[in-house]
Amino acid sequence: MTLSASLARGVAPTQPGTLHVRSVTGDLSAPPRPGLTVSFGRGEKPDVDLGVGVDDLRVSRRHGELTYRQGYWWLRNIGQQLVRLPRGRMMHLTTEPIPLATGYTPLFVKGSGYREHLVELYVASHDDQGPISRRRAETARPETWALDDDERLLLVVLGQRYLLYEEDPRPLTYAMAAKQLAYLRPDARWNERKIEYRVEAVRRRLDRTGFKYPLMHDKAQGRPADNGLLHNLLKGLVESTTLVPPDLDLMEDEATWPDSAP
Repeated sequence: MTLSASLARGVAPTQPGTLHVRSVTGDLSAPPRPGLTVSFGRGEKPDVDLGVGVDDLRVSRRHGELTYRQGYWWLRNIGQQLVRLPRGRMMHLTTEPIPLATGYTPLFVKGSGYREHLVELYVASHDDQGPISRRRAETARPETWALDDDERLLLVVLGQRYLLYEEDPRPLTYAMAAKQLAYLRPDARWNERKIEYRVEAVRRRLDRTGFKYPLMHDKAQGRPADNGLLHNLLKGLVESTTLVPPDLDLMEDEATWPDSAP
């Protein structure tokens, strides 16, 4: 069977609310009819409407369902393995169903080992224009955030492991960063308290700009560790290319640093 292009490119104009579903084994469309359910998993018809992970025993025979009600398609995980959604959101079989927004949503069914099985979802809207080629269009520049020279140097020192693209990076401690900054800029009088103040100021400023990750404490959820918010800040700045590997040149020759981090 020849499949259509990825649903990420869009769908042909159709009735708003129509659901399009695609996996490596097939694709289908379903009208927005109240009570209608579309199912996917390792099993065969009529048990499921779309095969997913058909050679992976970790995938349940009937792993997920999409049901149209109250004007939305509601996704439910009924399999034993997790389903991963954009932004790292996970669904367990005990998770309440969630409504799909219009447009494209990829989900990944956890399988054996490191395997994940992609299921593409697309809910049609009034604005769909069909798959559009943009090969000749100018590339959209990533959204970046302005940093002054001191902020950039501070964040490069704190986030040097992120700029080296380590597998599981973590920020430098304020104590270690203070030592390196004192060596690099002895006249600037960097210390842990000053670092904490400047980092919080950046977090507050960027939090008001629609930054990708949470940067401030959610008092309703308790007080998380500041290190987690700093991790969010550095991860977002590197992903957006606000901070880039050449910025490491600001730190000059790390071999001459006292008590250099491993």
